[in-house]
Amino acid sequence: MPVAFYMDVHIPLAITEQLRLRGVDVVTAVEEQAERIPDRELLMRATQKRRMVFTHDIRFRAMAEQWIRDGVTFAGLAYGHAEGGMSRT
Repeated sequence: MPVAFYMDVHIPLAITEQLRLRGVDVVTAVEEQAERIPDRELLMRATQKRRMVFTHDIRFRAMAEQWIRDGVTFAGLAYGHAEGGMSRT
């Protein structure tokens, strides 16, 4: 099953556009007027939509790691440092 992404507000539009050009299913927080909701709510929203959040926000990554330790279920998080590199939680 292909991964569907929910892009956090920190992700440049160019990344979203390039993923779409490659056929990746992408929705952005900005498109859904969700750019000001707390990270916790954004991760829950993405999970309800069965989408993995893609972010550059290290605090978001820390929250997802805590959710894993606490046994909280969510659709996933792809974290890419703003200067390069990417990891999946």
